[in-house]
Amino acid sequence: MSLLLPFLAFAVTAVLIMVLRPLAQSVGLVDVPTTRKSHKGNVPLIGGIAIFAALTSVSALQFVMTGALPEQFVALSVSSTLLVIVGIWDDFTDLPAKGRLIAQVIAALITVYGGGVMLTDLGNLSPTGSLLELGILSVPFTVFACLGIINAMNMCDGLDGLSGSLALISLLGLGTANALWGDPTHQYLIVLLSACVAGFLMFNLRTLWRSRAWVFLGDAGSMLLGLMLCWLSIDLSQGSDRVISPAAALWFLMLPIYDAVSMMLRRILKGQSPFAADREHLHHIFLLAGFSVGESVTLMSGIAVIGVMIGLGGTFFGVHDLVLAGFFLIGGGLYFWTVRRAWRVMRFLRRSICRRNSIDRRLSSTERRVRQDPAYAGPERRSGIDRRQLNRRAGD
Repeated sequence: MSLLLPFLAFAVTAVLIMVLRPLAQSVGLVDVPTTRKSHKGNVPLIGGIAIFAALTSVSALQFVMTGALPEQFVALSVSSTLLVIVGIWDDFTDLPAKGRLIAQVIAALITVYGGGVMLTDLGNLSPTGSLLELGILSVPFTVFACLGIINAMNMCDGLDGLSGSLALISLLGLGTANALWGDPTHQYLIVLLSACVAGFLMFNLRTLWRSRAWVFLGDAGSMLLGLMLCWLSIDLSQGSDRVISPAAALWFLMLPIYDAVSMMLRRILKGQSPFAADREHLHHIFLLAGFSVGESVTLMSGIAVIGVMIGLGGTFFGVHDLVLAGFFLIGGGLYFWTVRRAWRVMRFLRRSICRRNSIDRRLSSTERRVRQDPAYAGPERRSGIDRRQLNRRAGD
């Protein structure tokens, strides 16, 4: 792969965002502020479209130049196109959950039957230390994993730059593993997608010269990144020539998995729908503790980097899959314990780490939760279930 292609992918993504932004505003492909969202103005939901279009166009150029594309590219293109179209539709008009789920299942089946990307085993997790093969459960397990990662990326799209940063960290980790122990086939997609995500983050992250995101990822983008990360994680962790083990792959996606599973379990235990909106994600805890959006994204990115380092270190040192999986479950338990005690953790962080914007101690717990101060009124999720529910309430 030419070294110019990643730079071209970065540049094309940036140019597309600048070109599509006014168009999105004119046709209404925007996220409208509500009483629970602090962003100002109608922000275009074109990040995913730009990433997809840049990746596709640069790949087409690669095909013209060399006459060849990486194996499985056609199946990946079809499945990603499907999710991007459904995501754009959802960003325009809120689709029923069943419609999004059907599209995600079809995309997952395309990865299995069209691309041959399938979870055939879970690594050396059997009692005898041999491969724990899935057999007839391979297809349903793969579909379940794809749905989980796609929706996990959708759920963590809650702060300016957060979802893109987490995706980029995972991609860089997978790219490092593949560069050390894999082959160039996978590296093509990883490098180009990383360049596209980096181009998007130039307009989505808060910087010294921009206090708010210029564009948002949108459902098209969050589902696209979720599919790509799932595809790569499965493809790199299966077969006799696997680059990483399935247990190690979990660590590369640690934070999105922890957040999605913990939120769903907590809501179920409270007798709520697992897809109900709330403000007890980890990034909400950081905001309520007084950290800024930039600091919250940096902290969560640091946690994600730790996960990637554990995955790389476990692979490099040959740590047994049972140990990697066991510690992943322990980490997940600690994460779940944290979000179950979100308000206690928030108060602890506020007192011991972040002493800015302290909440009046005379307020009750309920008042602290609903108070519309800068720490609480931080950016709400702009893609997925929360955004749809809030937009409906705003229209009532």
